[in-house]
Amino acid sequence: MSQSQSVPASVREAGAAAPTAAQLLDFVRRIAADTELTSALPLDPEGRTWVRLDGPGGSEAWLIGWPPGTGTGWHDHAESVGAFATAHGALKENSLSVRLPSGGWRSLELDEGVDRRRLLRAGEGRAFGRHHVHEVLNESTAEHAVSVHAYYPPLPLIRRFSRTGPVLRLEQVERPEDWQ
Repeated sequence: MSQSQSVPASVREAGAAAPTAAQLLDFVRRIAADTELTSALPLDPEGRTWVRLDGPGGSEAWLIGWPPGTGTGWHDHAESVGAFATAHGALKENSLSVRLPSGGWRSLELDEGVDRRRLLRAGEGRAFGRHHVHEVLNESTAEHAVSVHAYYPPLPLIRRFSRTGPVLRLEQVERPEDWQ
C-alpha cells in the first residue's frame, strides 16, 4: 500500500540540510493533526496497517494503524534520528536511557534505572536520537490508535530485541527490503 504526502520543492532541492529530530517532530505533529489524512488509513482488526509518506528533506515517514493490544516489540533505528506523534487513540512507549553497542554482542544485562515509560495521547509526540531503543504499544482493549513516524536518514536497518527482566537479547536484524 502506498500514499505520498506532498513535500515542498524547497525541501526536496539538492543541498537542503538534513532534517533534525526537532524538525521531524514538527512534521509528524502536523501530519497527525491532519484528520482527513489520518482518518483515511484503512484499519485492520487483526494487525497493524501502514502507508508510506514523503517526509521532509528526504526522510522516511509512515502513517501506522495499531489495533487494540498490538505493539512493535523492542527495537532500535540504527543511525537514524526520528520522531513520532499519535493522531488517534493513545500509544505507550517503553524506552531505555542507555546507548547500546553498535555490534559484536548478542545479550546484555541492563543496569537498574534505565527504563523510561511515557503515554502519548492524540496530539502528543516525541523525538529521539540515534540508537534509541524502545517498544511502542497500543494497550487499549477496544480502540485503534493511529500514529505518524519519520526517520532520517531513511532506516538502514532495524535491530529487534527480546527482553526478560534486565536481559536484552539481539534477536534479528531487518533491512528495508524486509518491511517495504
